[in-house]
Amino acid sequence: MSKYWKYGMAALLTFSLAACNTSEESNTKTEEKPVETATKSEVEEAKEIKLNYLGAEYTFSNPVENIVAASFEAMEDSVALGIKPVGVLEVGGKIPEYLNELEGATLVGNKRAPSAEAILALDPDAIIGTSKWGEDVMTQMNKLATTLPYSHISANWKDNLLALAELTNKTAEAEKLIADYEQKVADTKEEIANSDISEKSVLMIRVRGGLMYVYPENVYFNPILYQDLGLKVPDVVAKAEAQAEISLETLSEVDPDSIFLQFEETENADAPKALEELQNNAIFNSLKASKNGEVYVNTIAPLAEGGTAWSKTRFLDVVEENLLK
Repeated sequence: MSKYWKYGMAALLTFSLAACNTSEESNTKTEEKPVETATKSEVEEAKEIKLNYLGAEYTFSNPVENIVAASFEAMEDSVALGIKPVGVLEVGGKIPEYLNELEGATLVGNKRAPSAEAILALDPDAIIGTSKWGEDVMTQMNKLATTLPYSHISANWKDNLLALAELTNKTAEAEKLIADYEQKVADTKEEIANSDISEKSVLMIRVRGGLMYVYPENVYFNPILYQDLGLKVPDVVAKAEAQAEISLETLSEVDPDSIFLQFEETENADAPKALEELQNNAIFNSLKASKNGEVYVNTIAPLAEGGTAWSKTRFLDVVEENLLK
């Protein structure tokens, strides 16, 4: 019994000495070459993306892979950045033709009533919604995943684009899109300054429900015409506080030199012949724009939002192709 006890003690002593030597060697190696370890906060930060957007902070799990683009602004920016959302909105039961690059994504309802069930089934890491939503919809969406209330104000188009880019590692692409747009605006403004366009009246009209509407200077495509390119702001636009109906009589008084006319069938389901009737109207045909062949119908997709990178870059091409032809 004593013999085994001695052997045991010897073994234990040998093990202890070996452990001490190992510890000393380990300490020596550590002193020679410190091992860098991530702090707890750094590990937590790596698991999350904290996004500062229009004065508020939003936290997303990292990485953000399954994105639901639950607004047309988000869908347009997704196309501009080459992003493939797992879920998108529908119009008439399908993805709008002008955004056919998003084909393959699951439809999650329309812009007024996104389907929580359809979105939840996609296990989203992020939902890109819209500031147009009411508090009830936003609350519901945030229960499914962190939801970014993408701004519908045209002036915030850069903030929108850069926010989506930050979530998807596309910042370089977004910055290039912005820089290219600003350079083209400068070039187009110079062309306009050297032409007679700067003295002309240009008006964007949208036909909805069979009626004609104009928008304020900072809404829809108007910022491109009046803020970016510096064209004269018609009084009817300057006085508009929101989407405002314009009658044929008022339009006759404005008598613009050029008209960009937007007509989408799904927005005129109750008045499918509204465009045809307008184009055949005697008052409309007496306008300078009509007489001079400067009424441009759907030169850009009529469902386009106007205040996104996709809309702005394409409409700038439209302005150049038609007004500076």
